[in-house]
Amino acid sequence: MYGGDEVSAIVVDLGSHTCKAGYAGEDAPKAVFPSVLGSIDEMEVDDADNSDKNSGTASDSKSKSKRKLYVGTQDLGFRRDHMEVLSPVKDGIVADWDMVENIWDHALRKCLLIDPKEHPMLLAEPCSNTQQQREKTAEIMFEKYQVPALFLAKNAVLTSFASGRATSLVVDCGGGSTTVAPVHDGYVLQKAVATSPIGGDFLTDCLLKSLEDKGISIKPRYAFKRKEIRAGEFQIVDLDFPNTTESYKLYSQRVIVGDIKECVCRAPDTPYDDTSYSNIPMTPYELPDGQTIEIGADRFKIPDVLFNPSLVQTIPGMESSVETASSARGLPQMVIESINKCDVDIRRELFSGILLSGGTASMQQLKERLEKDLLEETPQAARVKVLSSGNATERRFSVWIGGSILASLGSFQQMWFSKSEFEEHGASYIQRKCP
Repeated sequence: MYGGDEVSAIVVDLGSHTCKAGYAGEDAPKAVFPSVLGSIDEMEVDDADNSDKNSGTASDSKSKSKRKLYVGTQDLGFRRDHMEVLSPVKDGIVADWDMVENIWDHALRKCLLIDPKEHPMLLAEPCSNTQQQREKTAEIMFEKYQVPALFLAKNAVLTSFASGRATSLVVDCGGGSTTVAPVHDGYVLQKAVATSPIGGDFLTDCLLKSLEDKGISIKPRYAFKRKEIRAGEFQIVDLDFPNTTESYKLYSQRVIVGDIKECVCRAPDTPYDDTSYSNIPMTPYELPDGQTIEIGADRFKIPDVLFNPSLVQTIPGMESSVETASSARGLPQMVIESINKCDVDIRRELFSGILLSGGTASMQQLKERLEKDLLEETPQAARVKVLSSGNATERRFSVWIGGSILASLGSFQQMWFSKSEFEEHGASYIQRKCP
């Protein structure tokens, strides 16, 4: 199909937290940026009146064209009046295609500086992707971007390939959710996939609320500036921007709290309880505005929400999420539930090949704690082995790396869904080409 070396494929993994894109055959993605967008509605006043009177298609199309979108770390880092921060992905499924196209444009044209017409595209997709979503993706890729060929691969399969296995149980702790998916011989066993709404962003929110409850206010970067009084001595001057939206303020705070979480949090060795962790030594962390905060038991409590979602009830300010958490199951329960739904013959192999991937999986001690909990709950005969790459970059980008390996294999080249096949059979043919 493709002459192998001349044209390299492009691999794009649009996650709920970050978008990763780069060339197949490389060991890390070239472009990594948040998969949220800043949006400013530039609607005139008369537009708003019209849309009230005839809330039909005309006013919708009018209001859409007036939306200005900002993509990428730099554009989002710059504060603008009335800029809302929106996410195009809800529970792993695309909710707003207009925004997704903007993200793809940014990744391909601004970051990788390529013309999509010249490169085959390998896109990673969540296990829960529906047929309509896949067909829509194929249509946009072939009709708008005119790509020569396309392949959609499941996240879990790519993670499995990245670690060189055809059969494994992939535990993907992403930003928006946590998914446990068994992969057998390169295919996801759909009936046994377990998901939970608790991901990295949820833990970040828990930490933010917990800090605010202790009277620590997280000042976003745009809300202050440093003024030098004497050489080497600075004074923080608060700035006030009344037109900043709540969602942008929250986004800016999450960036900071996410960093605190990555620096100081670690999964506790035993299930968290207030008494045994009450006199733990504090860990200092310096905020961007120069104040140093001390974080104690929260370092262990927040990560333990992954194992015991009911802990959310003890975090002040998270009342709205208690329902989400009460329906969610802990990580070890999800793993066991998923394996029990699989065929008896492959259960042993799945227990001995549990792969951790995703940004949240880089948390210290997560692997050890999961292994320990599973050993307590599984039958004696099963050999439980939780594997995770020693390298944080590889864990974070394992889906992308799997895609990079797959798209650069010689034997894979005849699997592409080509443009001529799309023109001949239509978008629904993608179900046959990319199982």
